[in-house]
Amino acid sequence: MRLLIAASGTGGHLFPAIATAEKLNDYEIEWLGVPERLERQLVPKQYRLHTIPVEGFQQRGLATLRVLAKLVGSVLQVRSLLKQGQFGGVFTTGGYIAAPAIMAARSLGLPVILHESNALPGKVTRWLAPWCSLVAVGFEAAAKYLSRAQVVHVGTPVRAQFLSPQPLDLPIPPDVPLIVVSGGSQGAVAVNKLVRQCAPVWFEAGAWLVHQTGEKDPEADSLKHPQYISMPFYENMAGLFQRANLVISRAGAGTLAELAVTKTPSILIPYPFAAEDHQAYNAAVFEKAGAALVFRQKDLTAEVLQERVLDLIKSPDKLQKMTESAAALAVPDSSSRVAMLVRELIEKSI
Repeated sequence: MRLLIAASGTGGHLFPAIATAEKLNDYEIEWLGVPERLERQLVPKQYRLHTIPVEGFQQRGLATLRVLAKLVGSVLQVRSLLKQGQFGGVFTTGGYIAAPAIMAARSLGLPVILHESNALPGKVTRWLAPWCSLVAVGFEAAAKYLSRAQVVHVGTPVRAQFLSPQPLDLPIPPDVPLIVVSGGSQGAVAVNKLVRQCAPVWFEAGAWLVHQTGEKDPEADSLKHPQYISMPFYENMAGLFQRANLVISRAGAGTLAELAVTKTPSILIPYPFAAEDHQAYNAAVFEKAGAALVFRQKDLTAEVLQERVLDLIKSPDKLQKMTESAAALAVPDSSSRVAMLVRELIEKSI
């Protein structure tokens, strides 16, 4: 069986695709991406990577014509790739690269399985879901936006390391409260600033703080303390989330899936400039379930964050309830469920 996976741009698109691919190790898989994006670093070397020059659809005016021209060219390029490679179908995790992949596959009569991680599906998903053989969603709340498509709730696949205990190679005492701050793969400068203002009071309360700052924070090295560990990026986020008593994070769908499977309480600060404010929709699911506290960035002050974190780390019962609520949202076998759907649709079409 030959499968083309179209996933590009961010960890939120790439990690679920990689996790699914790992469950299809008897398939011959090739990858569709965009030049100079994160897939060049993250896609494992065993998958041949093809790139197309497609762009996002946010542009206006004359730029729209350029985007449409690139889309048409990309559709033709992917169509040729699918024919020459004799692929059995396409699996995509949405985003603008999904558009040419879906159009090309359907023009050839090939099955397409789309996975949408967000509670508010992206524009490409909403536009092209009816063209897909099946749309798998990470949040049940997404289904109401996709009424013209065949939809099944499967959760969002996470990397395998999040599903088994991971040793933590950081010098953190075993019996101290641990707060982890993660802005995702890009970091979050505004959140970082708030956290550094709050940190001294948390240190006084005995907490340790591990802070993934991202690579764009000019003040990343401004705080020094024996209970503070700062780094631009950390590979073993699975081990950190498993050890953490509380995580302060953005609300990307992939991060939320990881928090759920590691049963980790969280304070979520949705990225305010995310397309169509989709992170706020993701965070609302966790807030409603009792798994997280949610604050809009424009409304959050250092004083409020400081006190809410203190209240939680001093209240084991509250954290335990949040832990149970996070666990109730988890779909640990999501990657297996998605892989099974891919198999069923592709093998049925032969």
